[in-house]
Amino acid sequence: MQTSVTSVSPLRTEAEIHPREFSRLIKQRALEEGFEKVGIVPAAPLDEEHNKLETWLGRGFHGQMAWMAREPEMRTDPRRFFPGGRSVVVVAKNYYTPAKHSDDPATGKVSRYAWGDGYHEVIGAKLHSLLSWIKQIMPSTEGKVCVDIQPMMDKAWAVRAGLGWLGKHTNVITTEYGSWVFIGELLLNLELEYDNDITEDHCGSCKLCIDACPTAAITEPYVLDSNKCISYATIELREPQMPAQIAENLKGWLYGCDICQDVCPWNRFEQVTDEPRFEPREGNVNAGLDEVLEMTPESYAERYRQSAMKRAKLYGLKRNAHTLLQNREAD
Repeated sequence: MQTSVTSVSPLRTEAEIHPREFSRLIKQRALEEGFEKVGIVPAAPLDEEHNKLETWLGRGFHGQMAWMAREPEMRTDPRRFFPGGRSVVVVAKNYYTPAKHSDDPATGKVSRYAWGDGYHEVIGAKLHSLLSWIKQIMPSTEGKVCVDIQPMMDKAWAVRAGLGWLGKHTNVITTEYGSWVFIGELLLNLELEYDNDITEDHCGSCKLCIDACPTAAITEPYVLDSNKCISYATIELREPQMPAQIAENLKGWLYGCDICQDVCPWNRFEQVTDEPRFEPREGNVNAGLDEVLEMTPESYAERYRQSAMKRAKLYGLKRNAHTLLQNREAD
């Protein structure tokens, strides 16, 4: 973390700190913590997003992710999750590293977001540090750090805060870093000055992501059917076998899938991250299939400690590796 240049005189009381000034200082501190983008918006319900979420759930597009269907009202109203919440500080962190996947059939490709240390820990630590700093300035502050696993619609909040727009592949796209960003939020019980500049949707008539998806998971622009998605199947699906449509079209992916992001024209503007913890671990760009199949619970736990790849569980990774080997033999 950089040495802070943001400070407020300790002689001033909380009441003397104007929301506009404090918002500016919070944003500046967030940048010092290493985030590339930050916006602040009211902790108000996401009414439009709530309607879209209910429609998406009603179509069964969440697959086996039952938690998505539990209390959708909480997911779209942060005050139900954090009753004292009045403001949402939304941040984005660039995670792009320039390593390249191998087409070696003895290995399986891993999604770029999982190459380094788990983003929950990295982003969460930065947000906790930001919250600690805010409490030093404003001791009455109460806050809640959110990074993916809390019932917050991260992408919707990033769009609401003006960090980027929702691409047709349903990932947030920024003009500066493409879609290679992690998103997090800090809910606060403070009234702050709010941003109201929504980023324009720059997808235009482009549908490269839709056309490139080998399983037609993007059923229409801005709508993803998880049941057809390679990322969902290789990470979240808990069945002993994958659906044939996905198994036959894995394109070498062992964990996750970046196809729709790799073809996005906005990802030509990628910038290399300054976060060393996102540098690829050995064997995380491509993983040896035989090595995965030979893993024990102990070696798996050691290999993927503090890695996002733990999400697939050992039996999930072995199922994925076995499917890729079957595909290789069929070819």
